[in-house]
Amino acid sequence: MNKGSNPELSLVIPVYNEAESVSELHAELLGILNTLGESFEIIFIDDGSTDDTFEVLSRLKFAIIIRFARNFGKSQALQAGFDEASGEYIITMDGDLQDDPHEIPNFLERMHDGDSDLIVGWKQRRLDPSNKKIASSFANKITNILTGVKVHDMNCCFKIYKNEVAKQLALYGDLHRFIPALVASMGYKVTEMPVNHRSRRFGTSKYGVTRLFTSLFDFSSLIFLRRFIDRPMHFFGGFGFLFGSTGFFILLYLTFLKLYWGVLISNRPLLLFGILLVLLGVQLFSLGFIGDLVIRSGPSGVRNFVIKEKKL
Repeated sequence: MNKGSNPELSLVIPVYNEAESVSELHAELLGILNTLGESFEIIFIDDGSTDDTFEVLSRLKFAIIIRFARNFGKSQALQAGFDEASGEYIITMDGDLQDDPHEIPNFLERMHDGDSDLIVGWKQRRLDPSNKKIASSFANKITNILTGVKVHDMNCCFKIYKNEVAKQLALYGDLHRFIPALVASMGYKVTEMPVNHRSRRFGTSKYGVTRLFTSLFDFSSLIFLRRFIDRPMHFFGGFGFLFGSTGFFILLYLTFLKLYWGVLISNRPLLLFGILLVLLGVQLFSLGFIGDLVIRSGPSGVRNFVIKEKKL
């Protein structure tokens, strides 16, 4: 195996309860990577597996193994892999044998053309259960419309990144599902490439209906992050000014009625509504101010996962 201290290629593979797949995937990867003539490293992140995944990984040669203390989720597993990876290019893929390693040379060839910072795999013939395909198709259409990033398979893990792109990411929750949108929002060029997709041979899919709903919250965060990540006051302050000024003018109007016309205003619902809007405006403005303080003074590089052990 041609592997140096500064590899050209890093493979980042998050796994969770894939004991039956990882050994075969590793052997298949070595068979392909050794023919490329480029140095490489293979990084497996065991995301708190409860089966024998870590024991199987520990027996593999020529692989870096990162083991989480518990299951923290795919976003955090990818983040740990990006932190560890040192290759000029970084490829991510699933560990269930559905992503075809024979596509790796094609990814590298496209990346060497120099017109992309991130290339996303597009599974044109997706061999997944119908419920997963329907949910994924719906989510992709909505995400494409709201983010303006036109890729067919936003959540496909099979991707290749330039190193500086992956190092810029800060993933949490289910944000791994929206990486192309995050990368595009940073000003990098995102393209896609058709890839072969294989049927699952071992284990069961980690996808569930609840994932669709929890992803909606992370998608809301994504929309906010794309526009206001470095200027929360523009978001909260804008709404705060709108609500606060509306409430102020309502109260000003009621004050005019009281002072000049002697109208009783204490029993008017409009008085309570005006006070509510003013208070809400002050709170939103304060949130924006606190958000700005956090951004400018908060620690950077904080990770929300715990690495139990690492094997090099």
